Amino acid sequence: MGVPTVTELLLARAGDERPGLRFEDGTWSWAEHVRASARCAAGLRAALRPGEPPHVGILADNVPAFSILLGGCAFAGAVLVGLNPTRRGAALARDVRLADCQFVLAERKYRPLLAGLDLGGTGVRDLASQLPAGEPIDPVPAAPDDLLMLIFTSGTSGDPKAVRCTHGKIAFPGAMLAERFGLSSSDTVYVTMPMFHSNAVMAGWAVGLAAGAGIALRRRFSASGFLPDVRRFGATYASYVGKPLSYVLATPPRPDDADNPLRVVYGNEGASADLEAFGKRFGCRVVDAFGSTEGGVGFARTDGTPPGSLGRPAGDVAILHPDTGRPCPPAEFGPDGRLRNAGEAVGELVNTAGAGWFAGYYRDPEADAERLRDGRFHTGDLAYADADGFCYFAGRLGDWLRIDGENLGTAPIERILLRHPAITDTAVYAVPDPVTGDQVMAAVVTGGSPLDPAEFGRFLAAQPDLGPKQVPRYVRTVRELPRTSTFKVLKRRLAAEGLTGPDVLWERAGPAIAYTVAERQTSDAVKPPSRT
Repeated sequence: MGVPTVTELLLARAGDERPGLRFEDGTWSWAEHVRASARCAAGLRAALRPGEPPHVGILADNVPAFSILLGGCAFAGAVLVGLNPTRRGAALARDVRLADCQFVLAERKYRPLLAGLDLGGTGVRDLASQLPAGEPIDPVPAAPDDLLMLIFTSGTSGDPKAVRCTHGKIAFPGAMLAERFGLSSSDTVYVTMPMFHSNAVMAGWAVGLAAGAGIALRRRFSASGFLPDVRRFGATYASYVGKPLSYVLATPPRPDDADNPLRVVYGNEGASADLEAFGKRFGCRVVDAFGSTEGGVGFARTDGTPPGSLGRPAGDVAILHPDTGRPCPPAEFGPDGRLRNAGEAVGELVNTAGAGWFAGYYRDPEADAERLRDGRFHTGDLAYADADGFCYFAGRLGDWLRIDGENLGTAPIERILLRHPAITDTAVYAVPDPVTGDQVMAAVVTGGSPLDPAEFGRFLAAQPDLGPKQVPRYVRTVRELPRTSTFKVLKRRLAAEGLTGPDVLWERAGPAIAYTVAERQTSDAVKPPSRT
């Protein structure tokens, strides 16, 4: 498959009078969409100052004007900067300035978020709510390597970085996924993840565009609105990232849940148990992949992938030991299923062939250098592989737990905790040991189900693959985990709180796996580990 551009995909729809965009009670043909993008492009060319980066910010929900503006930027040779409406104050202003936005187009309800901020001279304008048409379609030439969007990372480990997203990086996965799942003009792609982020654009919007399918937008994700929307729009394909599958599964089941048009749900970071449960309940195929906004490494689960595995990586993707840089040996498991050689088997996922689709960060050469070292793309994700080459996520490099001189990943511990029938969500992270290294701490969400510390201790003791150093020293029971707008857990916030906070805290005082309610600690009792 050649690498297309977004411009080429749009031009292929220029004469298509079939439904191209649906939102609430409105429907627009692809031909209307393309003409509206052409008019938008003419406006952009007139408004952008020459000699400066042609960057345009957008601060909006998933509304039709977002889709039109993305097409307009493609036609105008401009760059759309997706701004996160959940960012506030100096953090939001920093994103605008970093991305060199000449102006920001904002939904009227979001304009107050920008009022009084130091935007470095960036103007703010209303985002048009209509879809005007009538301008001749005269796009500037575009190549696959031309920049089209800046998409910010989730910022779970620090300030978000602006990822350079080219025409090819957006158009290629759209065309590839449309072909892979056999999508066509008879399908409808449901886009409910935020369009300022990569999943909605590359695994949603671009898929519908490449297939010539209809794109049904929802302003924001809603668990209770998911199935009614699927039925109303006739959605056959949807994308997700992180927890949405869990949230939809938490809605009250009905006997007719599987009576819907949905065929394929594609995304990443879904909980292993949710993939099968979602497909069975709603009568569809769920395909979970490994990837990131950067795009340096990507692969998906296939038929026969063991439970809990990310899948089998391509030949150029290796697991390299963070200290030696050498390939890690396969994981070895004892009769109880416990990983016996974690110190040697757990390493970083690295694309040894090069950058993949990673086109760099905008104005962040230090971050570029961290990602690309010795001609290889470093994901920052920890994993181990079994003897058959199937890969298992072990956490992030910043999530390393240093327990008694041994490095441990957080993800295997989280998978074990989620076996408890009362625990619906969890995050494992490090708090400092009073002497040296770390202690294991877990935040758990029960969704209102009672969780007894003594029973919880007995549950952990019965898990044969939970090693002695993996047992949490501290456990917080919380109503919900702090998350980004793209549903990623903010572990650095949990780590910064340490043993403080309003939640119930349990402590394991000795080697026995037994918990008691700990005394409330002050904010100075435990300092967060500096590396998080």
